[in-house]
Amino acid sequence: MKFGIVTFPGSNCDHDMFYVLKDVLKQKVEFLWHKDTDLKRSDFIILPGGFSYGDYLRSGAIACMSPIMKEIIKFANSGGYVLGICNGFQILCESGLLPGSLLRNKKGLFVCKNIFLKTTNNNTILTRNIEKEKVLKIPIAHAEGRYFAKEETLKEIVNNEQILFKYSDLQGELKEEKNPNGSLLNIAGICNINKNVFGMMPHPERASDKELNNIQGKVLFESILSF
Repeated sequence: MKFGIVTFPGSNCDHDMFYVLKDVLKQKVEFLWHKDTDLKRSDFIILPGGFSYGDYLRSGAIACMSPIMKEIIKFANSGGYVLGICNGFQILCESGLLPGSLLRNKKGLFVCKNIFLKTTNNNTILTRNIEKEKVLKIPIAHAEGRYFAKEETLKEIVNNEQILFKYSDLQGELKEEKNPNGSLLNIAGICNINKNVFGMMPHPERASDKELNNIQGKVLFESILSF
């Protein structure tokens, strides 16, 4: 499988992702510059974390208008696979590829720490290798990760099983104090209705190398490859 990793001005997790895919998982990987329109025949597109365009206006608001995003939208709408992590999740929401939006954290602070995620849907290419309700420990690093959607939209993503992960404790309990940003329903990751576009705030690429003493995020990439 060939992966394409988009780089925007301000991206800071693109090389982390490249390392995991190429050196850890031995996959073909290409960087995709935001001003280009060539996806280089990628099978799977990844929008990495960072602070695209310095998070001016809103996180992801400028990046979603980059030339390459027009091609990614076409790619996704034709069934192509796209994953946005942290800032990438914000960009996907701003572009309309995913419902809802990511608002400033409830306490207004940047949060960087390991958190626990409960897997709520294992019927996607991203989660098929994870047992349902399995709890993963994966780091977060964001100031605008509070997932929000109108009540009608929220009902739709629940009914369509579009929620992938929820913030929880180690036992999988959905406690308010374990929600690091105030996301509605403790939402940490979602997909679109066709289950080919995925967004999540936690960083699985930062939990995929034994040198970091955490490989629990690696299962997401292995799930993609097993498909």
